[in-house]
Formats: sequence, C-alpha cells, structure tokens
Amino acid sequence: MVFSSPVFLFLFLPILLGLYFFFPRAWRNSLLLFASLLFYAWGESKFVVVLLFSVLLNHFCGRLIQISGKSPRGKQVLVLAVTVNVMVLIIFKYSAFLINDVIAPILQATGRQSITVQPLSLPIGISFFTFQAISYLVDIYRGTAQAQQYFGTSALYITFFPQLIAGPIVRYKDVATQFVKRTVCLDDFAVGVKRFIIGLGKKMLIANTVAITVDQIFALPANQLTMPVAWLGITCYTLQIYFDFSGYSDMAIGLAQMFGFRFLENFNYPYISQSVQEFWRRWHISLSSWFRDYLYIPLGGNQVSTGRTYGNLLVIFFLCGLWHGASWTFIVWGLFHGAFLALERAGLGAKLAGWSRFFRHTYTLLIVMMGWVLFRAETLSSAGAYIAAMFGFSRIDDLQISANSYLSPGLVLVMIVGFIGSTPILPYLLSSYRPQWIERRRIESNLVSSASVAMEVISIFLILVLSLIQAAADTYNPFIYFRF
Repeated sequence: MVFSSPVFLFLFLPILLGLYFFFPRAWRNSLLLFASLLFYAWGESKFVVVLLFSVLLNHFCGRLIQISGKSPRGKQVLVLAVTVNVMVLIIFKYSAFLINDVIAPILQATGRQSITVQPLSLPIGISFFTFQAISYLVDIYRGTAQAQQYFGTSALYITFFPQLIAGPIVRYKDVATQFVKRTVCLDDFAVGVKRFIIGLGKKMLIANTVAITVDQIFALPANQLTMPVAWLGITCYTLQIYFDFSGYSDMAIGLAQMFGFRFLENFNYPYISQSVQEFWRRWHISLSSWFRDYLYIPLGGNQVSTGRTYGNLLVIFFLCGLWHGASWTFIVWGLFHGAFLALERAGLGAKLAGWSRFFRHTYTLLIVMMGWVLFRAETLSSAGAYIAAMFGFSRIDDLQISANSYLSPGLVLVMIVGFIGSTPILPYLLSSYRPQWIERRRIESNLVSSASVAMEVISIFLILVLSLIQAAADTYNPFIYFRF
C-alpha cells in the first residue's frame, strides 16, 4: 500500500483520521501504532517480524544504554546493538551481492569453484528504519536524547507509517516531546493536507508522467541512443527522481502534521545548487546529515589531515552509494560524488567561486545528471554507453530514433512545470510582490488577500482532482526510494 494508491487515499487514510479525532488523546498513540503495523503488513506481512525485532532490540538496548551511560558496559551495549542492526541489513540487502559479485569472482580468479545465490526478498524501508534506530541508540549514548520508557512509544517512533518505508529519517530527539504532548488545530491540519496534496501531485502528475519516457529511453540499445535522445532521457530522470522522492517527503511531512507531528524538511531546491557540496546540503537532507553526524564527524571530519579528510569523504560516499543499493552502479555513483566533493575541498571550490553563477550552476547540474545515469542504469557498461551517447561518442546504426518522437505536448508541459517547480521561483514571486501590492493598495488589501486564498484553494483542489484521476486509472509506479 502506497500513499498514491486508491486503497490508501479512499479507505485507509479517511478511516484512520476519523478514528484518530474520535479517540481520546490517551489512546491515539496506540491507534497510530496499530495503523502503522497494519500499513506495513498490507504489502509486507511476512516481514512484520523483522520490523518488530528491530523495535524490541532497540527499545531494550536503548534502556540499557540509558542506565549504563558512557561506562564500558554502555559502550558495549551500543556496539552490540548497532552491530546487530547492521548485520540484519547486510543479510537481507547485501548478502547476495557480496557472494555473487565479490566472493564469486575471487573464487573464479583463483581457480576455485564459483558459487551463486538468489537475492533475498528485501523488507521495504529496512534501510530507513535501521538508520533511524541507530541514530536513536547513538543519541542516547551521547546524552542528547533520553531513552523512551514505554515500549509502545518506542514502537511508534520506529514504525510510524508516514516515514516508515521511504523516510525522511526522523531523529528521536526531534520528535520525543511530540509523542507525549501534541495538538492539532484546524490551521495546522489544513497545512498538512495542502502539503500532502502537493506531494501527491508531484508524484502522480510529474514523476509518473516523465517516468514513461525515462523507461523507454533507458531501454534502448546503445547503438540507437542518439545524443538528443540521451539528454532527453536523463533530463526526464532528473525530474522524475526529484519529484518522486521530494513528493514522498512532502506527503510524509503533510501526513505527520495532520496527526500533530512536525518533521524536519528533507529537500531544499537541490537543483539550484552551485556546487556539489551545496547539492548535498539540499538533497535528501535527513540522510546526508545522518552520514555527517554519525560517521563523517566521528571519523574526524575535516579536523584531521588533508589526505585523511579526502579519504573520509570517499568512505562516506562509498557507504552512501552502498546504502542506496547492492550494486556496483550505486557504489560508483557514491564514489563519483565523493570524488567531486574532495576536489571541491582541494581547490576546485575556490576556483568555482570566481566563475559566474550560470557556469557554477551548469557545472553542478552536469555532475549531478551524469551521476543520475549511474543511479538509473542497470550495469556499469550500460551507464558508460549512455554517458558516451550524451557527449556524442557512441556508434549509431542506421536505425535512429528522433527525440521528437518522445516529445508529446503533454510531456513538454509537464517538463516545463517540473523545471519551474524544482526552483523557488513561485515562492519568491509571491513573497516579493504580494506584500508590495497590499502596501500600495491598503484599501484593497482584504480583496487581494481573499483572491489569493481563493486561487490557492482552487489550485490545490485541481491538483487533488487530477492526481485522484491518475490514481483511479491505476497507473502504478512505486516510489523510487521504496527499494532502498
């Protein structure tokens, strides 16, 4: 069950909201816990036991760490709990990759009998709730968070359905007090609904539309992939992955707000960045800040020698790539970004500062889009062939496909909307000019305000209707980050 599915939109969410505001406050956490487990079990019933194991492990280990503090015993419990969390993740997500792609080639190269295994089914969201649980334990050990005394509250923190299967990664210290005391006024609820609808529109109207073209182009043989078609495909994918994942984050944040929770932002217009460093401050903020706070800084961050700092960056982004998937393409994608972060720290960043904004922005988008090729491609060889086609180095046979064959009016319109929506142009215009209009026309201020609200309501309603039409049409396209 996904947020854009008819079952969620027309059955699960309305019933849960009705029950939530009908139930006494003392019972609402229990209701949300039951609903969250039901939400997960709807599509992953066989893996509920894995989720419950994570809850049990981290609740009781958190209590032990709280009692032991920073004593040797507390550190031992922390190391043991983190190790178990990571091992569960490795078993489900990486065991087949390690055997088939790492151990098997070594055995074959040494003349021994090779082995292969079938990948295990991956519990949805295991990377997200595992990282969330690790941050909970580490924060308790550091003394920046208090262990939760009640098992039900710990369970709700890890399993809360808005962020359970695709993030954002929510740190316990940011929401701890909200489990005990939270209020939902009509204005806050309305903001949550608006945020959810905007996220739904991002997914259904933009990401799903460009995804069709992406799938078609990336399925082409290398000898049919012309430069214009290759650039169209990666441009569409650049829009798809942003609106898919930021759309999910918007929906998660909006849903949480409907129930009185406040999640931190996960995206901040990453495609307006003027360096790779800035991109990672704006893209998937909860993940990049997690790696910074729980791995990069403990490894010494940039407070160590220059060489070690660069090594830390490469290690962190190697792990970031591996976190996204058990594949060489993800690993190389992570190292690709890590290398440019190291280069920018080594002096490229200082040189970039002397360039114009246009060239800094062009450089960043070029690096990001080349990285997305690695992210989307099935193999390193296909990624290399695709990048070669982008720069006109591929060998094209007589059967050439024109980019115009993909550019329908609907796709062009959606791409234009996507370009505008991936920048803060509209918020900037509204914040810059509306106050001036009202200042110049104080007598008409109420009329201007009412007209603005009416236009906003109509726009949100239109997005909702169009998104529901798409959902009802059963245009199934799961969120990209579900597989992570």
